[in-house]
Amino acid sequence: MKKRILSVLWVLMIGITLTSCGNGEPASAPSVAENDKSAVQNKLNKTENESETQSENEDENISETKDVSEKISTDDVNVPVTEPVTESDGVNVLVAYFSRANENYGVGSVDIGNTQIVAEYIAEQVGADSFHIETVTPYPADYDECCDVAKQEQADNARPELNDNVENMDSYDIVFLGYPIWWGDMPMAVYTFMESYDFSDKIVIPFNTHEGSGKAGTYAEISSALKNSQVLDGMAIQGKTAQEFNSDTQQAVRDWLDELGF
Repeated sequence: MKKRILSVLWVLMIGITLTSCGNGEPASAPSVAENDKSAVQNKLNKTENESETQSENEDENISETKDVSEKISTDDVNVPVTEPVTESDGVNVLVAYFSRANENYGVGSVDIGNTQIVAEYIAEQVGADSFHIETVTPYPADYDECCDVAKQEQADNARPELNDNVENMDSYDIVFLGYPIWWGDMPMAVYTFMESYDFSDKIVIPFNTHEGSGKAGTYAEISSALKNSQVLDGMAIQGKTAQEFNSDTQQAVRDWLDELGF
């Protein structure tokens, strides 16, 4: 009887374990270092101050134009008055990400890649522009075939050509950089992206999806590649968890962004 009870308990434990693995790991917000918080806040405050200065200058231009207009009207001189030119404050945060749909490990064939789901949520939450890093030659839809291409690119230290570029990269102070982990590294297209722009004085915030390898040392790789920027510690989310992206995962990402100061 005792053996039978133990057998039943063993079966239940296996069932619970398999269910947990199938649903993916619950996401939790990583702790944010104080210096990372300060770096983000300094950038955001700098941008706000620049916007306020620009707004004050625009108000002065409008006032000067009004004075000129009134004087012209008083003197009954038909001289056209040019309205002051105003420029948009712009968006100083960019979410750039590499993400691949089709057949993916652990989630099957999907219409939207794991990393893209997280990237779109971050962009929405912080009011950022977004840029999808895509290669001129698409990766195979089949998972095994894609792995073969990815491994060969790593062996060759390749820099796949990208099919588009960020036209106004200089205008961004903060760049979220997202990607999946492919064979213990970033996809080589992410290296192409990093080497295509000057990241000097920018804050770079990584985030990634994975299937058990966490961040795989890639944040240090980014810091090494972008020596003139400030690379913060990021957030890693399991691919299955990202694909489901339920309310708990959304809250974890939101908590992380709150910790950063967004």
